[in-house]
Amino acid sequence: MNSNWFKLVMKLTGVRYGKGLQLKGVPVIFNQRGAELTIGDGCVIKSSFLSNLVGLYSRTIIVTRRPDAYIRIGSHVGISGATIFARKGITIGDHTAIGGNVKILDNDFHPVELEARQRYHSGGSADPELIPAREIVIGNNCFIGCNAIILKGTVLGDGCVVGAGAVVAGRFEPGCVIAGNPARVIRKLGEAKA
Repeated sequence: MNSNWFKLVMKLTGVRYGKGLQLKGVPVIFNQRGAELTIGDGCVIKSSFLSNLVGLYSRTIIVTRRPDAYIRIGSHVGISGATIFARKGITIGDHTAIGGNVKILDNDFHPVELEARQRYHSGGSADPELIPAREIVIGNNCFIGCNAIILKGTVLGDGCVVGAGAVVAGRFEPGCVIAGNPARVIRKLGEAKA
C-alpha cells in the first residue's frame, strides 16, 4: 500500500499526525472511536523486515483499545517493528528511539483473577475494568533497546536508556541506564563506569 493512501486511512480513523511522517513498510495503526492517537512531527515508523538491520519480527502495531484510551507520540520519534497498545494511556516524549520488536503495553490483556479469566476465555463478558491497566510515560530523548518490554505503570524520566531484552516496570529517574529481567538501574548517565 502506498504510504500516502495509508496516511489518508489514518486520518479517516481519527489518527492525527504531524509534518514529515515517514512510513517504511505498512504499519498497523488503529484508533478506537472516541480514543486519541497522535503522532508528532518528523517521526519515522519502520515496518518492513529490512528497514532495521536488527531484524523486525512484525510490522509496527499502534493501537488504542478503548474509547477513553490515548497514545501520544512526540516529535522526531523513531519506531521499528514495535507494538504500542493502550487500554488506558501511553505518552512517548520527543526524540525517543524505540528499537526493533519493543513492546509497550499499558495493560495485562486478560483479567488476573482466575474466575474472571475463565469467564473471559469461555466467551462470557469480562468486565474491562477487571483487566489491570495503568498509564505509561516515556520521557524525552529516551532510547529503548531491541526486544525490551515496557509494562503497565512504567515511568521513564528524560534521557533514560533501556537495555536490549529488558523487562521494565516501575518509576525511573531521568538519565538512568536500565537493564535486566526484572529491569533495574545499572548506572546513571554522566557517572563513571564501574
